[in-house]
Amino acid sequence: MANVLIVDDDAALREGLAETVADLGHAPRVAASGREALAALVGDNIDCVLLDLRMPGGMDGIEVLRRIREGNAAPPVIVLTAFATAENTIEAMRLGAFDHLTKPIGRLELAALLKRLPQRGIPLAADGAGGSGTLIGSSEAMRRVQKAIGLAADRDATVLILGETGTGKELVARALHQHGSRKTKPFVAVNCAAIPADLLESELFGHVKGSFTGATTDRVGAFREAEHGTLFLDEIGDMPAAMQSKILRAIEERVVTPVGGKPCQFDARLIAATHRDLPNLVASGSFRDDLYYRLNVVPVVLPPLRERREDILPLAEHFLRCEAGRGAPKRLSALASALLLEQSWPGNVRELRNVIARACVLVRGETIEVTDVDVTRPGGQIPSRDELLDGDLPSAVAKLEAAMIRKALEACGGNRAEAARRLNIHRQLLYTKMQRYGLADSETSAKPTSPVGKADV
Repeated sequence: MANVLIVDDDAALREGLAETVADLGHAPRVAASGREALAALVGDNIDCVLLDLRMPGGMDGIEVLRRIREGNAAPPVIVLTAFATAENTIEAMRLGAFDHLTKPIGRLELAALLKRLPQRGIPLAADGAGGSGTLIGSSEAMRRVQKAIGLAADRDATVLILGETGTGKELVARALHQHGSRKTKPFVAVNCAAIPADLLESELFGHVKGSFTGATTDRVGAFREAEHGTLFLDEIGDMPAAMQSKILRAIEERVVTPVGGKPCQFDARLIAATHRDLPNLVASGSFRDDLYYRLNVVPVVLPPLRERREDILPLAEHFLRCEAGRGAPKRLSALASALLLEQSWPGNVRELRNVIARACVLVRGETIEVTDVDVTRPGGQIPSRDELLDGDLPSAVAKLEAAMIRKALEACGGNRAEAARRLNIHRQLLYTKMQRYGLADSETSAKPTSPVGKADV
């Protein structure tokens, strides 16, 4: 039996979790604020903390987590939130959270979580500020990526990012840098596929003046430009065989030799990425197996957009805001949203961004209709309503939910409480689904809900 401290300012959620914890054979303790939680940890023998992320009183869940982890033999902390973002997920995991889960958490999920809890005294994570939060997506696949970033950010272990073209591999590399201890130092990115083979060595290792025709000045090279920071080698699967051996030596010895110069030591964290299947390249002899094992210390696999459809609309809404700049962003009609959801997106996030950017340029009005969305379809035809409902069940449900929520919000003038009543769902569930489908910041939800006890934050 474990003593579980439940920290949540919502009394109903707090007591509901306490009842479930008790039913599972554990002893619940409750706290309504971060300060109550810290006091309970001093007086009670707590084995686990379930910690709400958003709490009033000047101390949110991240700050409570930071203070808990500063203590000796800190208990494992599970952060709970109804509003998961890349930034708070990464930061929670970086600070040492055991897990980061979205509300509501089910009984079976909670039982499985409590069974795999470690003993008290997990090694502490280093402190630090969060990053820029550029990774968009709350799907389970993207949350696994965000958690991996949080766990690896403060380490110097080499990370290998794998994923199709356009999935955002450089964004992951930048997030690893921005959330890590080297964030104040340089981040240097080199696309190995974009540099001619005869210039790649000079680009990476540098050269001395006069070492070859055209070398009119000394060049430091990317490895030493990233000193004390992070070097990101993109598309490393396209690197020529001759360069692979030199990269391997540099990683093993932490030494680079400029063209025509003497060996120099360097201190930079290495992150590599590729869209290619490296194990197959190793098997065919196109990529060195020893280099592959040196790079594949911490693998992070980015899923293609077609495998995380719940992220499509939040990404589209994000790109609409980016295109709007300081002005009001355009909005997607329900059918336009449904059309985006049904696409296979072979170009992944990059293709989606281009589609949104094109629509923002060509559409004069405030609403992007289904006929304004220029996507590649068989025969070049815009689908009918019946066609939009074809496909697998999760996609169909997502299309229907997004369309119904937007329609309800429009009918209610953006009043979320009234929209939830119209849809016959709990208001908190409506907020969660709006966040999932990228509707939280749209004009249809602009009218605030009337106060009901406490502000919705």
